[in-house]
Formats: sequence, C-alpha cells, structure tokens
Amino acid sequence: MDFQLTQKEQMLLKDQLSHEEICIEKYRNYAEQAQDPQLKQLFNEYGSHEQQHYDTINQLLQGQKVNIQVGQGQHQSQHAGQGHHQAMQHTVEGMTQAGQLLGQQTSTGMTAQDDAMLCSDMLMTEKYISGTYDTAIFESVNPNIRQALQHIQKEEQQHGEGIFNYMQQHGMYNPQ
Repeated sequence: MDFQLTQKEQMLLKDQLSHEEICIEKYRNYAEQAQDPQLKQLFNEYGSHEQQHYDTINQLLQGQKVNIQVGQGQHQSQHAGQGHHQAMQHTVEGMTQAGQLLGQQTSTGMTAQDDAMLCSDMLMTEKYISGTYDTAIFESVNPNIRQALQHIQKEEQQHGEGIFNYMQQHGMYNPQ
C-alpha cells in the first residue's frame, strides 16, 4: 500500500466507484439502443473512458498511487477533437436525416426522438457526476487522489461537452 485513505476519502471514492459503474452500464446499454452509428461510437468511446475511471478509482481505494500523465489527457482531448471534427463533417447530412427521421420509426421500433432521450439522460448524468467529483476533490486530503479525481472530472466534462455538441448539431438541443 502506497498511502492510507481517510474514512472520508474511502467513502467518497466508493461513491465515485458506484457512479462510474452506472455510467459504464448506461453507455453500454445506450450504445446498443442508439440508432445513429455516430452516436453508438460516441457512447462506446465514453463507456471505455468510464471503465478507465473505474479502474483508477479501484487503484486509489487500494491505496495505490496512480500516475496521471499530462500527455494522457492531451491525447484524449485530441481524440475527442477528432471525433468532434468527424461530427462536424457529418452535421449537414445528419441534420437533414434527423429532420426526416424525427418521429419515424426504424426497423427496431426506435426513433430519432429516442436517440435524443438517450443523449439527454447521458448529458444529465455527466453533469451530476462532474458535480460529485467536485465534492470528492475538495474533501480529499491526499494530493495524488485530488490529482487523479481532477483528471477524471475533466474527462467527464469533456464527455458532457461531446454529448452537448452532438445534440446541438443534430437539432436535439437549442440553447437560446
């Protein structure tokens, strides 16, 4: 064991672990339910990030130091940027398709409105999770824990931004 956790840190990390578990499950389920292949890919990608978060928190709970490399976060940001660039290329045809599909059922009985519902739920989930990380960061004594949680929180916020951008590009969210 590299360090001892306070009771508060243990409690907060266990809470975050359960939140990550729920996120993993939601992203996996929603990737299967989503109709748009781009949305499926986005949910699958974010689900794997959530699995990494889960693994990191598990290490922290065992008192193990985790190395958060600056390049790691930049790589993921660049990867998210690439996804965003691809999303922009897909926007024109996606907006047309979304307009045509809204309310129309697919062969599985799902509609574009169902994709919008999945996105809304995940955006709400990411907002909540980011807020719970805020509390865990402020109440952690160990700097290694704080650094790891800050890194995870930044990725959670990037997930929320990615979902928000997808929704806005596909006419599912109009922030006016």
